[in-house]
Amino acid sequence: MTSLTPPGAAAATADVGAALRAHGVQDVDDSALARALYSSDASLYRIPPRVVVRPRDVDEVAAVLAAARETGTPITPRGAGTSIAGNAVGPGIVVDFLKHLHHVHAVDPERRTARVDPGTVHAVLQQHARPHGLRFGPDPSTHTRCTIGGMIGNNACGSRALGYGRTADNVESMDVLTVDGRRLTVGPGAPEPVAGLDALVDRHLAEIRTRFGRFSRQVSGYSLEHLLPEAGRRADRFLVGSEGTLAVVVGAEVRLVEDAPARAVAVLGYPSMPDAADAVPGLLHHPLTACEGLDDRLVGVLRSRPGGAPLPDLPTGAGWLFAEVTGGSVAEVRALAEAVCRDAGTPHTRVVTDTVEQLALWRIREDGAGLAARSLSRPAHAGWEDAAVPPDRLGAYLRDFDALLRAHDLDGVPYGHFGDGCVHVRIDFQLEAPEGRAGFRRFVEAAADLAASYGGSFSGEHGDGRARSELLPRMYDEVALGLFGEVKRLFDPGNLLNPGNLVDPAPLDADLRLAAPRRESGRTFLRLVHDGGSIGDAVHRCTGVGKCLADNTGSGGVMCPSFQATRDEKDSTRGRARVLQEMLTGDVVAGGWGDDAVHEALDLCLSCKGCASDCPTGVDMATYKAEALHQRYRRRLRPRSHYALGQLPRWAALTSGALAPLANRVVGSRAGGAVAKAAAGGEARRSLPSFARRTFRSLAAPGRRGSASIPDGLLAPVVTRPEDGADVWVWADTFTDHFTPGPGLAAVRVLQRAGLRVGVVTESACCGLTWISTGQLAAARRILGRTIATLAPYAATGAPIVGLEPSCLAVLRADAVELLDVPEVATVAGAVRTLAEVLTTLPGWSAPDLTGTVVVAQPHCHHASVLGWHADESLLRGAGAELNRVGGCCGLAGNFGVEQGHYEVSVAVAEHDLLPAVREAGADAVVLADGFSCRTQLDDLAGVGSWHLAELLDARFDPPQPSR
Repeated sequence: MTSLTPPGAAAATADVGAALRAHGVQDVDDSALARALYSSDASLYRIPPRVVVRPRDVDEVAAVLAAARETGTPITPRGAGTSIAGNAVGPGIVVDFLKHLHHVHAVDPERRTARVDPGTVHAVLQQHARPHGLRFGPDPSTHTRCTIGGMIGNNACGSRALGYGRTADNVESMDVLTVDGRRLTVGPGAPEPVAGLDALVDRHLAEIRTRFGRFSRQVSGYSLEHLLPEAGRRADRFLVGSEGTLAVVVGAEVRLVEDAPARAVAVLGYPSMPDAADAVPGLLHHPLTACEGLDDRLVGVLRSRPGGAPLPDLPTGAGWLFAEVTGGSVAEVRALAEAVCRDAGTPHTRVVTDTVEQLALWRIREDGAGLAARSLSRPAHAGWEDAAVPPDRLGAYLRDFDALLRAHDLDGVPYGHFGDGCVHVRIDFQLEAPEGRAGFRRFVEAAADLAASYGGSFSGEHGDGRARSELLPRMYDEVALGLFGEVKRLFDPGNLLNPGNLVDPAPLDADLRLAAPRRESGRTFLRLVHDGGSIGDAVHRCTGVGKCLADNTGSGGVMCPSFQATRDEKDSTRGRARVLQEMLTGDVVAGGWGDDAVHEALDLCLSCKGCASDCPTGVDMATYKAEALHQRYRRRLRPRSHYALGQLPRWAALTSGALAPLANRVVGSRAGGAVAKAAAGGEARRSLPSFARRTFRSLAAPGRRGSASIPDGLLAPVVTRPEDGADVWVWADTFTDHFTPGPGLAAVRVLQRAGLRVGVVTESACCGLTWISTGQLAAARRILGRTIATLAPYAATGAPIVGLEPSCLAVLRADAVELLDVPEVATVAGAVRTLAEVLTTLPGWSAPDLTGTVVVAQPHCHHASVLGWHADESLLRGAGAELNRVGGCCGLAGNFGVEQGHYEVSVAVAEHDLLPAVREAGADAVVLADGFSCRTQLDDLAGVGSWHLAELLDARFDPPQPSR
C-alpha cells in the first residue's frame, strides 16, 4: 500500500487547491464563500474545510485522492449535506458529489436493480423506477434531496425500512476508490477489498456473531456481521454505514422492490408518545411497511404557520402512530388498515386511503426534524438524535428518557420510526450558555448509558459521526473497539478518510456550531420579533435539513426558486443562512455585512418568502436580505436600481395622471426605453410598465369625500370616510393605483354585486415594499408608518380592508411589525384581507359558474407563503373551475428580475413551473395572476395576457347580482 503523509503536517503549508488543479480537478473552490457554505451539515457541528471540490467524473475523484495523499489533506465525502451526526463536515477537502455526479445510469426492471452515481438524489431514482412499477425501498424523511451515496454512508433507513429494509439490505454491489487509488467493485463473490480483512474476521467470529447485527437498527460502529462467512462476506454491505471512513463510493447497484398500487394509513391516537410506543409490539404482526410515531407539538408548529395548508384531521391524542399497509387495491388496504385499528388498543383511530391526504400526513412526519427545532419554548437541537432500542422495550425507554430530560432541566420532542424502535428527538440544549457545552456532554453521556442499558444502539440510521463516535466504548467492549481500529488501519492507515468519525473520534463537544463565539454585528434595524431581536438567533434557525434543496413545487411549494434555477449551494436558503452564520462567527467570512461572500450569497435571493412558510424552521431569508442590504449600503452610494426601482412608488406618483401619456411615449420608444433602463440599472431585455392615465382612486371615487355620484364602471357610489359605515374597504396599493387600476375597479364591482356597501381608501397609502426589498429601511419605516396611521381609522371600523396586490398586503400583515412598534400595526394587520378571504366568508354569496373553465394559477409567492391561498383555491374549485395550481415563483419578483445581472435566473425560474404550465394549458385557458410582477413576467416572456381574480369574477357574473 502507498505510504501516506500524516494529515496536518504537509497540509499546513501545502497549497491544497493548487495540488488539486495540478491533478486535473476542474471545480475547485477555496473561497471564503465556499468554505462558509460547507462549514456545517444538518448537525450541531461546524468545521470549515480548506477547499471544496465538485468532481465531474470518477477520474476526478481519483485525482482528488491523489492530491490528498500528496498533501496529507483529509477528505470528507458529501452528498446533500443532510447528515445529522456531523459526518459530512471536515477540515480538509470536502467532496461534493451532488453537483455533477448525480445520474441514474440504468434501471433493469427484470433484475429489479438500478445503477446510480453517489450524488443521485433519492427522489430522482424513484422517478426513474416508478414507470416500471418499482421503487427503492428505504426512504428517509429527506428523500426529496438526500443522495444515494449519503444513504450508503450512513446506512439510512427511513420510514419504510420496516417493510423494505435498510440501505445495506438494498445494495447489490458498489464501485469504490480506496485511499491508495485503486478502483474496486465490491459485492457478492468479489475478493476482499483489502488484504487481511477476511483473516481479521475469522479470528473474531464469536465476537462478531454475538455483538453485531442483534437487531435491525444497530447502526452504530462498523457492521462487521456482513463479513461473516455465513453472510457471504459481503464487503459492499459492510461498507454501507462506514461514513466515508474506509473508502470513497463512486457508484452503486441497488435493489428495487415492487411499488404497491394501493396504500392506506391507519392513524392511531394515544394520550402520550410512550403510550403510543407501548402499542407498537402488538401491531408488528400486521404486514406494515411503516409505523411512525408523531408528537402533537410538531403538529402545533404547523398549525401556527401563516399561509400554511390546512392539516389533515387527526384522531384525539397527544401522540400518534401512522401505520402504513400496502396491497393490490383500495379495498384490500382498507381491510388491512382496519385490522390494524382493531389491534391498536385505542378507540381513536382513522383509516386514510386518499393519496393526497396521505401525502399531507407524511409531509408532517418528513418535516419532523425542522418542526421539532421550533416546537418548544427554546430552540431545540439534534445532539442526541436517533437512538434505537428493541421495539418491545420502546415504551419503557421513552418514559426513562423523558425522566432523564427532566433531571437535566431539558425538554425534547420525540418522534420517529417506532416500528423499528428508532427515536428521533430534538432537545433544547442551551449551547450558547456559559455551561452549555458541559451540560450537553453530561446529558449525552447519560443518554448513551440509558440506551445501552436497554440493549440499544446510539445510532439507528444517521451514523455515529462526531456526535456519537466518542460514546462507542459505552456500547461496545474493548474487543469490538479494537476490531474497529484494525479495520480502519487496513483500509486507511494514514487516517485521511473522514477522520474524527468512528475510530480515533473527535470529542463530541468540540466544534459545536452554536457554541462558537458570535458577534451580533451591532443592532439590527429590523426588530426580528420572532427571534428576540437577535440576527444570530434568526439565521441559526437553519438547522441544515436542506428542504430548500428539494423541488417542492409539485405540492404547491415555493422554496427555493433560485436554487432550482442554478443548483448552486450558495443560492439555497441553507447556503445563505450558513454564510450569515459564518459572518457572525467572523473568521471565515470576516468582513461583516459588507463582505463580498454575503453579497454573493444573497444576490440571487428573490425575496419570495417561500422559506418563511416552506422551511420547517421558519427561516425568512427575504427579511435577512433586507437587513443585509440596509447594513451594506447604509450611508453609502447604492446601486442605481435602488434609487429607481426601489423608489418606484415615488416616481409613479409623480408620473401617473397628466404626465402619463408623455412618460409612456418616452419609455415606450426604443431610444427612450433604452436610456431609462440603463439609467435605472435595469435589464435591457425587459419591457417597462406603462403608467395609468388615471389612478384607481380617482376612477373609483372621482368626487372624493361627500360625492353621491356613481363613478363610471361601478354599480353604486362608494364611501370614502371611516365614519360612513362601509361593509368593506378597498385599499389602493401603488401598483393598483398607478399602473393597473382594472383589478381594483373589478373588485369594487364584485363586492357591490355581493350586496356590500363598499368604501375606498382615498388617501395615498404606500406600504413601502420596494424600499424594504432594496434595504432602504429607514425610508420604509417612515412610509409604512404613515400608511399604518392612514389605515388604522378604517381598520378600527371593524370592516375588512381588501388589498389587491399580494406583496403589498403581505407587508401589512407580516412585515410591518418588523419595522414599527406601535399598536396600530396589529389593528391593521388584523383587518387586511384578500378578496377571496372576504368573499368566501360572506353568508349566501356564490361565485359565478366557472364550470368548464380551465384556470392556470401560480399564486404570487407572498400570497402563497404569507397570506395563504386556500380561500382562493376553495372559491375557484367551488365555482367549478378546472384548476391547475402551479407551485414555484414567476421569477420576476418585483425589482429582482428587472435588475441587471438577474435576467437569466429570472427566466430560468419562470421556465421551471409557470411557463410550461401556461404552454400546456392551451389558448383557451384562463391564466390567473394576482401579482403585478407575475402579470408582467407572463407578458414579457410568453406574451400571455393574465387575469386578476377580481377581473375573472367580474367578467363571469351574468347577469350581475343586484347591488344595494
